[in-house]
Amino acid sequence: MILRIAVVLAMALLFVLLTGLLDGGQGVLPLRILDQPRFLFANAWPGLLVVGLLLVTTRRLLLSFGLAYLLEVLVYGINRLKMANLGTPLLPADFRMVGQLRKGGAHLLAGYLPHSPWPYLVMVVAVLVLVAAWRLEPPLFERRTGGKRLAAGGALALLLGSLLAGWIGWAKVYNGHVLWMEPWSAASTRDHAGLFSELVMFDLQYNLHKPKPNSVVAEQLISQSVHALRQRIGMPNAAVLPDIVVIQSESFFDPSTTNGYAHSDLTPNLRQLAAHGTSGALHVPTFGGGTIRTEFEMLTGLSLRYFDNLQFPYLQMGRKQVPSLVHVLDEHGYETVAVHGNDPTFWNRNTAFKALGFQRFVSQADFPHDAPNDGKYMADSAMTDEILSQLKDNGPPQFIFAISIEAHGPYDVDPKNIAERDAIAVPAGIEGKDKIALQNYIYHMQHADQELGRLAAALANRQRPALLLFYGDHLPALTDVYRTDGFVDGGDMLAQPGTWLLVDPRSTTAPPVHEDTAAWLMPGLLLTAAGIHDDAYYALTQQLGPQLAALTRAPGAPQPDEDDATRQLDQSMASVEQLRMSRKLQPLLAKALGASPAPTPAAATSPTPVATVPATGSGAQTAH
Repeated sequence: MILRIAVVLAMALLFVLLTGLLDGGQGVLPLRILDQPRFLFANAWPGLLVVGLLLVTTRRLLLSFGLAYLLEVLVYGINRLKMANLGTPLLPADFRMVGQLRKGGAHLLAGYLPHSPWPYLVMVVAVLVLVAAWRLEPPLFERRTGGKRLAAGGALALLLGSLLAGWIGWAKVYNGHVLWMEPWSAASTRDHAGLFSELVMFDLQYNLHKPKPNSVVAEQLISQSVHALRQRIGMPNAAVLPDIVVIQSESFFDPSTTNGYAHSDLTPNLRQLAAHGTSGALHVPTFGGGTIRTEFEMLTGLSLRYFDNLQFPYLQMGRKQVPSLVHVLDEHGYETVAVHGNDPTFWNRNTAFKALGFQRFVSQADFPHDAPNDGKYMADSAMTDEILSQLKDNGPPQFIFAISIEAHGPYDVDPKNIAERDAIAVPAGIEGKDKIALQNYIYHMQHADQELGRLAAALANRQRPALLLFYGDHLPALTDVYRTDGFVDGGDMLAQPGTWLLVDPRSTTAPPVHEDTAAWLMPGLLLTAAGIHDDAYYALTQQLGPQLAALTRAPGAPQPDEDDATRQLDQSMASVEQLRMSRKLQPLLAKALGASPAPTPAAATSPTPVATVPATGSGAQTAH
């Protein structure tokens, strides 16, 4: 018995050292066991619990340690893929993606897997070795142990379950002060404490630090803005409301922000439309993926900056109704439709769109059976065709929110027109697979720009007034290209803004207006341009939000410096946003304004021109 215990302990120590070696972080390298053993053991502890459960179940030592280590290899492999494509390590919320594999996400996520056969051969060999261990390895102890196996298994399952559930008692072990947790940087935390310790600590952080809005602070902030709010919501609403078409263009950004394309013009339609519309940089809360983060901000006007525990909002918000732009437009008589040429269950959009208030969701199965693909996904031309088929010449105004997918990564699938792809110039120094990826991306991005021009022309030729909002959800995950090429402003890729455009396609004489904004501020801008002024919350975002726009960045991105006034406003806005999410803000707004604001009688005959939206706060618009 003593010998068996000694062998188990020796194997456990070896497992701890091998986990540190697999991790590679400077805080958990095997030699660090001499000066900071807590780091190595904390990072290996989840794996050791799995080993214990397997050992109790199978009674085979090598099999248990081997299978647990193989699971660790799998997690670390996924982490490395995420780091390579998105520049950030795994976070607890990423494991929600497991449920998306059976909801239309398998084909999309599988595109990021290695194309080389070697990793898969290694995994097959490892599995064969484990099968052999199961068949050949003798049990470490007898099958019947008088209830000891059951008791040990129950205790281990309870420990592992509480760890996975984020029980706050584990904070005594996974203490951020001791294990060097940096809440603003998952990458730095992982490097010091190890991937598994980082996952546990971030999970505990979200459970321990759930948003707790301060209604007194929110009331004070609203009271300071009440005069300007009354002016905004007192403006007459438009008598004729325009159709509104919003295009969330997959991974769209202007490559001229990179050094290699600084003097190029790869987005001519965007540039031409911006000449009589409102456009600028768009700060978004994600990079390379996580489309629904930008999408959620755009549709709700809520900033995910103030909800650290809401990493993938559509997967976490359930069926409960969420305050949104869609609900506001519905109250003003709009027909609201979402359009997306993908599986409706991916990202849980079918449920989320109902909670957000959409009346209809046109998804992949509703498109014509011959809708074309280009590369791996449905072509943007098919999306434009569907939008135009949805637009009506009479009846109530329409709000169409369309999500493209053609330019979705990874960018290693040949497009329909390879000659067109190969003709795209690439900056010096970008070669091999990075060159192909960049050419594939620009090929699809230029199609998005072409479809923007086609859609704008079609809207301009209709009799009904219309507004067109176009923006990119995030930068594409071309991390190696960015590291080689760099950005014109010298900034970090995780902090780079995208681009947006708001235009009345029928108005070609309006002066161009430049405004940098954030995804969560676009609903207020859109309502103002449409001539809808009576929503107090969106009026408040237009009054205060521009000063905070540049703070919107992807998780793990370096944060800009804040002066004291901005920092105080940021902290106060957090309470406003959290109260809004919990549907407790409206009474405070009504109290501050004297009564629940009612729609103002119509006094105009057309929507407010896009390019003459009143300037707001410190982010005021300026002419080109």
